[in-house]
Amino acid sequence: MNYVIVGASAAGVNGAKYLRQMEPDANITLISKDEYIYSRCILHHYLEGIRDIKKLEFVEDGFIERNKINWIKGVSVEALDKDKKELTLSNGDVVSYDKVLLATGASTFFPPVKNLKEAKNVYGLRNLDDAIEIKEKAKLATNIVVMGAGLVGIDALTGLLHYGKNLTLVEFKGHMLSIQLDKKAAKRYQDAFTNEGVTQYYDTAVQEVILDDEGAVKELVLSNGLTIPCDFLIVATGVRSNVAFLEGSGIECDRFGLIFNEYGQTNDESVFGAGDISGRNPIWPAAVKEGIIAVSNMCGKTRELTDFFASKSTMNFLHIPTMSLGTPEPADETYTVEIDCDEALNYKKIIHKDGVIYGAIIQGDLSYSGVLTQLIKEKINISKVEKSIFNIDYSDFFHLTDNCEYTYQEK
Repeated sequence: MNYVIVGASAAGVNGAKYLRQMEPDANITLISKDEYIYSRCILHHYLEGIRDIKKLEFVEDGFIERNKINWIKGVSVEALDKDKKELTLSNGDVVSYDKVLLATGASTFFPPVKNLKEAKNVYGLRNLDDAIEIKEKAKLATNIVVMGAGLVGIDALTGLLHYGKNLTLVEFKGHMLSIQLDKKAAKRYQDAFTNEGVTQYYDTAVQEVILDDEGAVKELVLSNGLTIPCDFLIVATGVRSNVAFLEGSGIECDRFGLIFNEYGQTNDESVFGAGDISGRNPIWPAAVKEGIIAVSNMCGKTRELTDFFASKSTMNFLHIPTMSLGTPEPADETYTVEIDCDEALNYKKIIHKDGVIYGAIIQGDLSYSGVLTQLIKEKINISKVEKSIFNIDYSDFFHLTDNCEYTYQEK
C-alpha cells in the first residue's frame, strides 16, 4: 500500500508515526512545504531567543529514518487528481497514492483593509519562515503594531517585548483573548502588558494603512479616529485553510475548509483530512487526534472521533498561568455563573446548567484544572454532589472497581 501524507505538523507527523506502527511494511511518503518538523505553538519562544530551531522540534532525532518515511520537503502540492490518484507538486513532480491524508493546515488571513495587502513590512506569524523574518527585520523597526489580540497576536507581542521597540496592540473586540477569556481574566493580562510599556486599543479596528514613498507601512488609521505611527505590522486576525490546491479536484470544501467526517474521510474514499485544513478546530491536541483517527481508517482499522472537546487553552503570558475550558461566557440567562477570587488574585469562574459544567476559566493556581477538565469533557452531572462547586474532587465522581480501575459512577 502506498500512503501519502501532505503536511508536516501536528496532524501529519503524528499520523505518519501512528501509521508506521500499524503498517510496518507500507510505503509512507510525507510531503511538506516546511523543511523542519517544529511546533507552531512555541514560535514566540524563537522570537524571544529562548529556543533555536532545533529546540522547536517535537520529534526525536532520527524520526524520519527510524519510521522509514520518504520525506519530500520544501515543496507544496499544487493539484490533486482523485481519479488518477495523483498529486502534482510545486517542483513539477507527480506523486501517486493509494490513500492520502491532507493536513496542510492554514495560513494567515489578511483582512480587507485599504493598502494592507500591497504594503511592505507587513507579516503574519504562522510558520517558521514568518518567525525567522520577523526576528531579523523587527530589530530595524521603531514602532511595531500587532493587529489582533488572539493567541497568535499575544504570542507575537510577548516575543517582541525585549526588543526595546514601541509596541502597540490593536484589537477589534472589547478585550484580548476574547475567545478564551472573559473581561476579568483578560484585564489581568492587559494590565501586565501595560506595565511592560505596551499601548493597547480595544473595540478598535485598523481602517487604513498609510504607505511611505517606497510602499512600506508608515502609519495606521484607526476606527477611533487616531492615526498612529507604524513601520512594522504583524497581522494576527485569524487564518484561512490551505485548500487552494483542491480547486476543481472534486474534493468537497466549504467556506471554512476541507470537509471530512468523524472518520477523517472526505467525499472520496481514498482522501482523508485532519487538522487546521478543516478550518474548524484550530488547536494542537485536536489536530493530533484527528491525524491518528484518519490514518487508522486509511489502513482499514475503523476508529471514530467521538471526543469533540477541543475548547481547551492553556497560557502563561508574563508568568500568569491561565486555563480556559469550554465556553468562557454563558450562552444565555438560563446558565448559572459562579466566581471565586482570593486576595492572591487566583480566579475561578464556572458556567453550569442543570448540573452540567459547560465552561470554566482558572487563573493563577491551576490545581483545579484536572478535575474541571474531566467534568466538562465527560459532561458529568454534579447536581447530587453536596459541596461547593469549587471543592469537587475525583472521589466525588470516580469509583474504584474490584480490579482497581477508575470508572465514572453517578452518585
